[in-house]
Amino acid sequence: MAKKSVTDLVLNHKKVLVRADFNVPMKDGVITNDNRIVAALPTIEYITSQNGKVILFSHLGKVKTEEDKAGKSLRPVAERLSELLGKPVTFVPVTRGKELEDAIAAMKDGDVVVFENTRFEDIDGKKESGNDSELGKYWASLGDVFVNDAFGTAHRAHASNVGVATNIESAAGFLMEKEIKFIGGVVENPERPLVAILGGAKVSDKIGVIENLLKVADKVLVGGGMTYTFFAAQGREIGSSLVETDKIDLAKSLLEKANGKLILPVDSVCVKEFSNDLPTEIHTTIPADMMSLDVGPATVELFTKELQGAKTVIWNGPMGVFEMSNFAKGTIGVCEAIANLKDATTIIGGGDSAAAAMQLGFADKFTHISTGGGASLEYLEGKVLPGVASISDQA
Repeated sequence: MAKKSVTDLVLNHKKVLVRADFNVPMKDGVITNDNRIVAALPTIEYITSQNGKVILFSHLGKVKTEEDKAGKSLRPVAERLSELLGKPVTFVPVTRGKELEDAIAAMKDGDVVVFENTRFEDIDGKKESGNDSELGKYWASLGDVFVNDAFGTAHRAHASNVGVATNIESAAGFLMEKEIKFIGGVVENPERPLVAILGGAKVSDKIGVIENLLKVADKVLVGGGMTYTFFAAQGREIGSSLVETDKIDLAKSLLEKANGKLILPVDSVCVKEFSNDLPTEIHTTIPADMMSLDVGPATVELFTKELQGAKTVIWNGPMGVFEMSNFAKGTIGVCEAIANLKDATTIIGGGDSAAAAMQLGFADKFTHISTGGGASLEYLEGKVLPGVASISDQA
């Protein structure tokens, strides 16, 4: 059933709780990438335009001890948000109590408040990440309605998403809506042909995704380090390339189930050691004394050909060790091939592939780049995400 949207809520004069994903990278108290704050702006600005009072909360990193609090405050986020909105944002340095309640009581229509890192509640027992019912009920009591815009945590049942939503009318923010539409749409009702491209180091990280996508996709193209476990399952030479020996039988069964849908690389960029400074060679069979760290040009050509005519493409995971310049060409080639497709819905399922697309300057050429790595993968596995399931259904 469709979930309520923030546009379905009456927001005028309302205290609107918003679970955002402000888990931004920080160094010495300075935000090094504000993409997640920027991504939350449409929802925040819509609520303020409807005369709602915005009460924002988020986690930031893992917090298990008092010492972990250092560098994990949301104060820098509130300051950056104020700059981006061009208006004051009140920061409240606590997660509960009189100071927070008084700050909310003093809000006027259109005001924005950010309160402290929800994970600070995990120091004395896992109240936030353990979805403590009393904490969820308390946070819900601070507002009139709840908007969940944090897809990145949707695969976890926490007090700040499921706990709040259990006690109050809730809806999806614009960012969450996009994720449900695009990532959920791949699994539930894609426009065909649907081509999935999966990379990354390990088969074990993507077992559920591969199995589910083999059911729903028309083709599944595999690259990255997990390739060599599939090669080993076919009895092919892999040299000293990465392999999960305990997953070879699983790779065999996936190949059998695939009925020709699963397409593997046809050449590899090989090197003697894991280094960017040694000469590389292109091989169709990996030599015994070498390892493969990227797919080769013939594979990029093959994958580009397999993508032609696709109406929906989902990409998750790089084709090689793209952080090293000698082994980035496969990821760049695949990224370009997807970006240049005409009349296709193109989706990046978060993680390293999202970083690669942004780094390579192709972000604007994709229909959607997911904000949630782990959440995207679990959604692609066909799992029910607690953070999504807990949002109120449309009438």
